[in-house]
Amino acid sequence: MRKLILGLLGLFAAHAALAAPQLDKLTLPKGFHVAVYSDQVPNAREIALGAKGTVFVGSNSAGKVYALTDSKGDGHADKVRVIASGLQLPVGVAFKDGDLYVSAVSKILVLRDIENHLDNPPTPEVVNDTFPTETHHGWKFIAFGPDGKLYVPIGAPCNICDKGKDYAKLTRMNADGSGLEDVAYGIRNTVGFDWQPKTKQLWFTDNGRDLMGDEMPSDELNRLSHIGEHFGYPYCHQGDTLDPEFGQGKNCKDYTPPVYKLGAHVASLGMRFYEGSQFPASYKGAIIVAEHGSWNRTKKSGYRVMTVHLNGDKVTGYEPLLDGFQQNEQAWGRPADVQPLPDGSLLVSDDLAGAVYRVTYEKP
Repeated sequence: MRKLILGLLGLFAAHAALAAPQLDKLTLPKGFHVAVYSDQVPNAREIALGAKGTVFVGSNSAGKVYALTDSKGDGHADKVRVIASGLQLPVGVAFKDGDLYVSAVSKILVLRDIENHLDNPPTPEVVNDTFPTETHHGWKFIAFGPDGKLYVPIGAPCNICDKGKDYAKLTRMNADGSGLEDVAYGIRNTVGFDWQPKTKQLWFTDNGRDLMGDEMPSDELNRLSHIGEHFGYPYCHQGDTLDPEFGQGKNCKDYTPPVYKLGAHVASLGMRFYEGSQFPASYKGAIIVAEHGSWNRTKKSGYRVMTVHLNGDKVTGYEPLLDGFQQNEQAWGRPADVQPLPDGSLLVSDDLAGAVYRVTYEKP
């Protein structure tokens, strides 16, 4: 029995060591640096910023929402509070007019006036509880658009299936939960989107289907040009490949292709436009993408944070910003979201290590 207990303790210790932040293994371009903002955020997923500088982080299986504060202004969160718990996959967080909105699969909740009540958070109020209850792709990245509406995706409840226009789409609603309407279709599961500051156009990542091989299909970076646009799923993948089951009788030319193919199974999640001034000028207007990493590929892909450089709507470069979350097919971290801070630095959440990192730049 003693050997069994010692063995289990060893296993737990090994797992804890594997899932702890290992900054010495991370690589960045010259002049960039990374530090731990907090390592006390289990299952850290989407990040949102409060008006008073609070960093809010949703979680996956932890079922919690966290509030991180850096009261000393030294780039490290000195206090981590749990402001909501017992929620179903509360991945998404979005801040508006003092209130924090949280996704919980079939519900959108709100914590009112949250930054004035971090030590005594209010009970979450239901804003809308009409979303599907399926948990397969049921977690939701959420964000408020320039139109003041909350954008909420409804992922496909499967790897590949045709549920018409009830699933695999992006919706939006008013902040009070009213006026729910469809925005775009043919989106398998977007867990990251943002609006280009100058054009106000919506860009989003989308995860490609599984079980078509190591190299097919690619995850997508998409741009919405009009309401009601269809991006192909489940009929056409990556803009040019018909699905072996649902593509019969379809034509990829009938659907909007991605702006860029991000790679097969990289699990592209959170993305934000970078508008800060701390990073080099070439990063201004670029998209930063968190790639959670593959789980079903012979050789792992993703497990990194990438920069997509743009010239207007055209991608001119796609390069790593933060890499090294896995070595020799063993992952210790999985990036889930990115969030620029007002000082131009960048936060990165890692749901495997339960941490949030801060990326900074100093001219070499």
